[in-house]
Amino acid sequence: MATNMKRFLSFAVALLALPILTSAQNGLPEKGHPDSTKWKELFKPDLSNAVFTKGIWTAEDGVMTASKDEAIWSDRDYENFMIDLEFKTTEGANSGVVIYASDINDWIPNSIEIQILDDYASKWADAAKSWQCGAAFGHQGPTKRTVKKPGEWNRMTLLCQGSKVVVVLNGERINELDLTKYTSATKNPDGTEVPSWLAKRSLSSLATKGRIGLQGKHADAAIFFRNVRIQELKAP
Repeated sequence: MATNMKRFLSFAVALLALPILTSAQNGLPEKGHPDSTKWKELFKPDLSNAVFTKGIWTAEDGVMTASKDEAIWSDRDYENFMIDLEFKTTEGANSGVVIYASDINDWIPNSIEIQILDDYASKWADAAKSWQCGAAFGHQGPTKRTVKKPGEWNRMTLLCQGSKVVVVLNGERINELDLTKYTSATKNPDGTEVPSWLAKRSLSSLATKGRIGLQGKHADAAIFFRNVRIQELKAP
């Protein structure tokens, strides 16, 4: 295995040891490694540093939710980072964490969405693996189901360093993505078709720097987030 990949996966293993912090702390990790004491809130408690349509997203007692299917965005780009958050689905929920968004007005083909889904809902029973919770939506499914049932809080951690993305859900690493392998806009490396609304550009052509977003009330089912924090990393 290449040295860079070994180093990257060692970061992913370190994710599993990180405690859930009740309050974010400022600071940057040394030498690119994650540091459980050095985090900051992605969004302020009053959402004053977030980009969204006023009145759609609200925050109360530290819990964020949306009344419509509109995303909320960071107010600046991020490159080489970890994002850690908790989410709670309702029955039939379909949401996601959006990374590397280069155009928030046309984000679907210009970003990567790490899927959040109520995998237990009958309406998603026949969904492709690349639609399941923890998938890189439309591209690569998770290795296993670790999402909890609606009404329970889940913890998701994403490690994003250049073309490498790792997804940890409820303490288990369930997805590892290498964007350099996704050279076709219409077909994934495993031969599956990319959904038509995503098939405008290949993942390998995406910028690995951009806004971070949370998808709102999609599929007419509410989604809730809390403890959304970020840690910026040096390039590997």
